[in-house]
Amino acid sequence: MQKNPPRPRKSPAAVPPGEDEASCPALPASGGEQAGADQGQGANLTGQILIAMPGMEDPRFAQSVVFLCAHTSDGAMGLVLNRPLAAPTFEDLLRQLDIKPVPPARSIRLCHGGPVENARGFVLHTTDWTGEGSLRVDEGLALTASLDILKAIAEGGGPRDSLLALGYAGWAAGQLEHEMRQNAWLSAPADSELLFDGQHDTKWRRALAKLHIDPAHLASGAGHA
Repeated sequence: MQKNPPRPRKSPAAVPPGEDEASCPALPASGGEQAGADQGQGANLTGQILIAMPGMEDPRFAQSVVFLCAHTSDGAMGLVLNRPLAAPTFEDLLRQLDIKPVPPARSIRLCHGGPVENARGFVLHTTDWTGEGSLRVDEGLALTASLDILKAIAEGGGPRDSLLALGYAGWAAGQLEHEMRQNAWLSAPADSELLFDGQHDTKWRRALAKLHIDPAHLASGAGHA
């Protein structure tokens, strides 16, 4: 995985504690675009999950399940779903950002979204709630990086389902396609349980089960990141 995000055409910025949007990196354009012909690797995978193969050489992504928020000819951006964070808690974050009420009326699960900009927060959520800065991933999901969504959740509102990721995973143009040719990843449709439930220990196996794959039958040397 590279540490620099791909350059997008237009997108929201992630707002870390104590910083404003002007200093934040941009994200790839939303999933409505199809991957450019110069990628030469077929379908746009926006809105799908990536499942790390057993041979994944990067320990940061071993047995990881990644939701792809954007995939274009400029590159790809996603959030790791099965790396829960014990700290900070949502209450800790609200105190740090001076958002009330504390304790909140509702809470949100936090995870380590990837190795890029891991002090910055991204909320993946259902589209029954959207804000001015929300990036629509598909008909049912959006990505928001403003404080408005945290305020709404703390007050008891906000989206039905949501996940707060600190950091993200980024690929340069053509990099994800190369990794998939090397069998580092499999792709599969996303579902609400894999995206939002707290059963992190079984998420990788359940993701493989969507493809009717038993991990015991996968060769450990099959993938190369």
